[in-house]
This record gives sequence, structure tokens and C-alpha cells, in this order.
Amino acid sequence: MRRALLACSVVLMLAGHVLQVWTLPGLQRLEWWLYDARITWWATPAPDAAPDERITLIDIDEPSLREPEQGGEGRWPWPRDRIAALVRGLLEEQGAAVVGLDIILAGRHEHDDLLVQAMLLGPVVVGDAFHTGGGSSGDPPPGLDPSVQEDAKVRIRSHEHAIGVVPVLRQAAAGSGHVQALRDADGVTRRVPMFIEHANRWHPALALSVVQALSEAPAPLPVWMSYGGQRRIEAVEVAGLQVPVDEALQALVPYRGGTRPVPVVSAADVSRGRLPAGSLQGRIVLVGSSASGLADLVTTPLHASLPGVQVHAELIAGMLDGRVPRQPAYSQTAELVLVLLALPLAWWGGRWRPLALVGAASGWALLVLAGNAALLHHQGLLLPLATPLLAIFLPTAVQVAWGYAVESRSRRQMATLFASYVPPEIVERMSENPSAYSMKPVERELTVLFADVRGFTTVSESLSPQELADWINEYLTAMSLVIREQHHGTLDKYIGDAVMAFWGAPMDEAAHAERAVTAALAMQRKARTLSASFAARGWPDLTIGVGINSGLMRVGDMGSQLRRAYTVMGDAVNLGSRLEGLTRAYGVDVLIGQDTRARLTDWVCQEVDCVRVKGKHEPVRIFEPLGPRSDVAPELVQRVLRWDAVLSAVRMQDWQGARQAIEALEREVPGRTLHALYRERLDHWEAHPPGPDWDGTFNFTSK
Repeated sequence: MRRALLACSVVLMLAGHVLQVWTLPGLQRLEWWLYDARITWWATPAPDAAPDERITLIDIDEPSLREPEQGGEGRWPWPRDRIAALVRGLLEEQGAAVVGLDIILAGRHEHDDLLVQAMLLGPVVVGDAFHTGGGSSGDPPPGLDPSVQEDAKVRIRSHEHAIGVVPVLRQAAAGSGHVQALRDADGVTRRVPMFIEHANRWHPALALSVVQALSEAPAPLPVWMSYGGQRRIEAVEVAGLQVPVDEALQALVPYRGGTRPVPVVSAADVSRGRLPAGSLQGRIVLVGSSASGLADLVTTPLHASLPGVQVHAELIAGMLDGRVPRQPAYSQTAELVLVLLALPLAWWGGRWRPLALVGAASGWALLVLAGNAALLHHQGLLLPLATPLLAIFLPTAVQVAWGYAVESRSRRQMATLFASYVPPEIVERMSENPSAYSMKPVERELTVLFADVRGFTTVSESLSPQELADWINEYLTAMSLVIREQHHGTLDKYIGDAVMAFWGAPMDEAAHAERAVTAALAMQRKARTLSASFAARGWPDLTIGVGINSGLMRVGDMGSQLRRAYTVMGDAVNLGSRLEGLTRAYGVDVLIGQDTRARLTDWVCQEVDCVRVKGKHEPVRIFEPLGPRSDVAPELVQRVLRWDAVLSAVRMQDWQGARQAIEALEREVPGRTLHALYRERLDHWEAHPPGPDWDGTFNFTSK
């Protein structure tokens, strides 16, 4: 009975998620994954499928950004006369039916009049940008009156700021549309808002405005449906075409298979006259960029990197073909019914043998999948799939797992011991042979990492208690995820605002030093991202220092009778902590000891100093890791070699040679704390020579 009740409670929990009584973590990402799989299947083209000749992309690609003598138009942004020449060529020489510009024409520029003249040759739709921070510029687009929503349930996306097009260019344009494609939380672009709200006006997407300009149609309008007396927007109509949208006025992009479902022409080929005249006769032409430096690349369910302008092209093609997937308001009801239909299987499944239960669950799941695929293929109807499938398989898993509870006891114990320290996938590997692992202290070669927030006292004084708690929680969570989930480190402890972790235990890891240093560089990148996020909320900046050291350490369950923890101890651990403190003195983000450096094969590391830290008699060479040699620019490698020459001069007490070498480096990279520190030391050594027995070591008398 308890077994059946537990299985049924899982189904009811999923039903509560469907009804939005609560939100179950991870379900949205699973739904996205299943959506991507279906869209990929739906988008697979026939072997002989040809590119869509109705639409052509004019790509501001890498060749277009080369200098004119190399066949390009020069670096971005282009002067308005060059953009005017491109638009004129598309309309006058190539015969494009309409031109959509997925570029922002903000700010007045010389030769705006030339671009106006070019835009008057045919319908041109300009792009607008909206955002939530950073301020507005230019005049916002006129938009539509939002009173058309009447009493309907709408969750339109709102943006506080706009980057408007120059008024004289907007007047010459046939229309305008926003260029924002929506990135979901996993970074994938699946939808485009057909309208967004700014300054109490609704602003259409670029795709809508292009189709409107192509047909010289009236402004796009929402299409309503009534559900239980409540009106909901089901679609947006333009030029006789209906685009299905959800209640946030977002349309799913009907991606098509193949690397280039629409023809792509380099912008340089058009502006330089290398494209035969009339090649684009009667086509919809969209101008955008695939050049990496212009940051207009997106990830889609079918492509790891796709020019953002191609998203608009895919949406326009789907609108013209009536192929945009539908997710109507009754999708929630259909999802709930499918979840509740799994209750009989959850209740009676415990009476069946495991193989029979798994077979029945698999058959029911295949039926749900087949029905879902048929609706998508024949009706363009895309219903939720994650919760119905989970309602089948999770109770089945509960029923099967109940029978194996005793046999899995040792694995559960292993997970209990180590789950808070190491990533789940490592716990899973350890649980395959639990007897090989324990918390008993042992001595082993490991690498330890210490990370600490710089200026934390200032941060804590500038925030309220709740803000400080949120600030530190976000920071510690982000750093822990980098250590545990991305780089498979063992999270030791938090020491106030500091994080301690190590690599090489409980599981042996030959590359423990390289994993730790790679994690440290990733933590710095994550810290910079977090700092930008904090600044947007008015919080103090986040900067961290990271110290890393390798060596023989004692690892295991250690502590007192009152509290114990799986941790590391030893002289090598203490040195790692000291190195973190030294990052402030030298103005570097990451410092590693010489034993760690020795384990980094084919890495570029800049030696910073040879020091004798407090509490340690032997000197230690310390380094700043820059990355694997294959990832480091040659000029940076040369700079490291020139810095090595500085250290050599210092250790030979050639003060003048060292000073000249540092000054040369400062002209190339001004403002480095490391250079200033050594210049101060040179002033001291010249006035107070250390003597002929000096070994080049700097002694630190504080931690």
C-alpha cells in the first residue's frame, strides 16, 4: 500500500506542476530538450531539398570586414555611405522586393542623406533594439496602441529602454521591427516575441514588419479566442497570414534542417559588384552578420552557432508557409489529462513483475510519443511532453526501486558520505565499488585551491544584511558549481567568504593540478560575469584571488568528537592558503606554487617571484597561469619571456637592466601592479643592495 501511495503521489506532484501550484526544478530544461529533439526531427529536410529561393541573407561576414584592398568594406561599423551603397545595390541592381536590416542605425552620421535616398528606392525595414538597462538613445519607434488587448490574458515582455533609429532614416523606411530573439535559460533561442512593450506601446518583430512591408498590408493585429469566458491571444495576423503565439505573444521558430536552409550572399559581393545583376529579383532580403566580432550569433535546437538574422529568415519562411508550430491555451488541459491517465499504472504497477511493469510503461510512453509526433507532423500542434512521460516512468522507477532497496544500501551510504563534497557523477562511479573508498585519513599527492573575495569588508559595509546574504549566496553557489559540476573538484568548506577545494581525492585523478588550475581560470571568468550582474543591481563589484598548491597532503575524515569533516591538512595546504593572500600583493588573479607548475605540461605560466612565506623556511617559486599553450596568443608568450629576462636581471642584481626591461613592458601593458611592485623594489635594492649572498628570494613576514 505504501509503495502504491508513493508512486501515485509522484503523479499528483507532477499534476500540481502542470497546474502551476508549484514548480518542479529541472522539468523546464527537460521539456526544452524534448522540444529540441522533436523540432530536429520535424525540421529534417528531404535529401534533395533545395534552399528557399524566396529569401536571401546578406551576410556581413568576416570577408566583408576586411579592408577594401582585400576585397571587403572595412571594419564595423561601416559609414552610412557604405550601407547606402549596399541598400542601393540590393534594390536597384539586384531587384530585391523588400530589404530588412538586422542592424541598428542609431545616432546621426555623415551621409545619412545618401542612405535616405537609397531607402526610397524600395521598401526597407529597419531594426530597433530594446533592453532593460543601460539607458535609451535616439527616438523610439512609434509602435502600436496596446488597447487592442482589451480584456485578454497577456504577459507581453516589457523593456524599459530603446535604441532608436535616426528620425530621418525612420521616415524613409517602410517600417521597423525589433530584432530581439528570445534566449531561454539554457542559452538556446527557440522563440521570438512577435510584440514587445516599451513606453506603453507595442512594437512588432522584424519578421512581422518585413512581411507587412512586402504586402503593403495594414499593421499586424492579435487574433483572439475565448476559453471559459476568458479571452486569450492565439495568433498574430498580418497580410492575411496568422502566426500562432502563446500568451506572452511569442512565436516558436520553425527551424529547418540543413546548414543553409536559405541562400546566403556575402555583403562584400553585393557592394563590390561581384554578384550578377538581378540575382535577387523579387526576393525578401535580410541584412545581418555572422562575423564573430559583431556578437550576433545564437544557439538554436539545430545549430550550435547561427547568425541571428537567420532566425528572422526562418520565422518569415514559416509564416509564409503556415508552418509555425502551435501551442494553444488548451495545451495545459491536454497535458494534465495525460498526466492523470498514468495513475492506474502507478497504483497497480507494484503487483506486477519488474519486467512486465517496465514493458507496460514503455508501451504507454511509446503511444504518447507517437500521438505527439502525429499531431506535430499533421497539425503543427506541439503539446508538452516532459510531464506525461515522467508521470509514466517516475512511478515505475519508484515501484522497481522499492524492490531493490536492500541491495542498494551500500550505494546509498556512499552517496550520503560524499554527496556534499563531490559531483554526483563521481559519487555514482564510486558507488559501483563502495568498498574501495572510505573516509579514513590517508596521505596522498593532491592539489588544493583557496579562493577569497577581495575587499569583502567594504562589500559587507555597503549592503544591508539581506542584500549581503543574497550577494554571498550567489557568489558561493556560482563558485561551487564551477568547482564541483564543471571541473569535478571536491568542495571542502566555506571559510567566511572564502572557498576551499581540492582535487585527487576521494577518487584518484592523475591530472589533479591541471583540473584545479583550469577551474581557477573558470572561476575568474564566472566572477567577472557575476560582477556585471551585481553592478546591474547596484551591488558592489566582485573580484576574487585564487591560490593553488600541489603536494603531499593528509586527506580524510578529521576533526573533533563534536564535529568532523572530509578535508585535507598539511604544509602544502597551508602554502596554498598563503598563495591566495599573495595575489593581492602582486595584482594577479591566480597564483600557483612551483609543484603545481611542474605538473602543468605544455602550459604557459609567468613566474612572478621566488618567495619565502611566513612560517616556511624553504623558498618557493610562484607563477601566474595563463592557459594551455595552444590557447595563449604568441605575443603573450613573448611577453612572458621578456618578463623572465627581468627576473634574471634582478637575481643577478643588474638593477639598471631590470628597470629598462620593466619600462619596456610597461609601455606595452601599462598599469600592472606587478610592474609597479618591482620598480619599488628596485628603488630599495639600489639604495640598499642585498649583498653577494642574496639568493633572489623575497621574504614575507605576514600572511
